[in-house]
Amino acid sequence: MIREAHVNGIKLVYREEGDPAAPPLLLIHGRSANHNDWNGITQHFAARHHVLVPDLRGHGASDYPGAYALPDMAQDIAGLLDHLTAEPATVIGHSLGGMVAYQLAMTHPGRVERLVLEDVPPPLPFKDRPPIVDDGSTGFDWRMMHDTERQFLDPDPGWLAGLAGITAPTLVISGGAASPFDAAGTAARIPGARLVTIEAGHLVHVTARRAFLLAVDDFVNDRLTAP
Repeated sequence: MIREAHVNGIKLVYREEGDPAAPPLLLIHGRSANHNDWNGITQHFAARHHVLVPDLRGHGASDYPGAYALPDMAQDIAGLLDHLTAEPATVIGHSLGGMVAYQLAMTHPGRVERLVLEDVPPPLPFKDRPPIVDDGSTGFDWRMMHDTERQFLDPDPGWLAGLAGITAPTLVISGGAASPFDAAGTAARIPGARLVTIEAGHLVHVTARRAFLLAVDDFVNDRLTAP
């Protein structure tokens, strides 16, 4: 079911699946994607969870407000959770969505029961990045691309320190040798975080869906052993 909510001054469109009385689980897509990025994943989790899948601001059918600070995106998600459930949620984020997810865990710890970060970069300055070129692609706001890129290149130093304050049990999934990001570096900065490497590149949940789901299920059901 596609729904919309008005939170943090904007409209967020989201997909909802599963029993509303079940434990909430929220999936956050990567940059330039939308809730459809999780097709085939939502149905799996909906068997046991109340699954919420938003389009981030500047993406899909959500509002394009023209301002795309990552803390604001995290505040959008906090507002959506406040609107929909009183319970803390399992929050799964991929790439940019993972950065939003760890911002949420830093600033709204009571909203995050468990945190899963799929191939997410640490908030350290990116180097040797080619410039973004507007190629006319649709489905997202190009201002979002440029605004988030500036934050990738020059992140707030407080974000790195904030990783050490995350209290939610955290699973970090790395795409391995073909990934462009140092997911292990992120895991090392989050207290008690578990790291699982799946040699699938950046789009782990697409390229190696079965392994991704197994890793998340084991973590959510607390079957992973400590490293």
